[in-house]
Amino acid sequence: MKNIAIWASGKGSNALKIIEHFNNRTDICFYLLCNKSNALVLEKIKPYSIENLIFDRADLYENNKVLDFLKEKQIGLNVLAGFLWLMPTPIIEAFPKRIVNIHPALLPKFGGKGMYGMKVHEAVRAANEAETGITIHYTDEHYDEGEVIFQAKCEVSPVDTPETIAKKVQVLEHLHFPLVTEQLINKL
Repeated sequence: MKNIAIWASGKGSNALKIIEHFNNRTDICFYLLCNKSNALVLEKIKPYSIENLIFDRADLYENNKVLDFLKEKQIGLNVLAGFLWLMPTPIIEAFPKRIVNIHPALLPKFGGKGMYGMKVHEAVRAANEAETGITIHYTDEHYDEGEVIFQAKCEVSPVDTPETIAKKVQVLEHLHFPLVTEQLINKL
């Protein structure tokens, strides 16, 4: 059995796409880690009977509750699907090259602390970029600086708004994140 932790903070569309992608695989067990007890993702995963851990900052950064959970469940891969907190060093050290994140831009552009969601798309529009996309990368101790695993691009037209850019990027996320996750899981 391959145990996979999906980390999410909000709506969970990427988390759900990954779970749905593997729905027929009996060799994979998912766990959801969430830092918000009222996150929509918790409702979305209910039909899948996925065990979850809801935690706060102290659980992640101070008392090892999250790290202990990951070790107890023998997690093979951590997938950050809309999780916005920085990974603490003890977790990165415990799971080298086994923590992946998706970012809604072509890193190294438009990355770093505070660059997430609509803020990224607004920055892309303000910079009059001709293209944007997604970056799937390994996670390290810094926001959006880990080794790039995969990128996909889409055009940004002069009439695109941050909202239309967000929709184009989400199409790329939903298409590619499950496939790249599958490639990584198959290497475990």
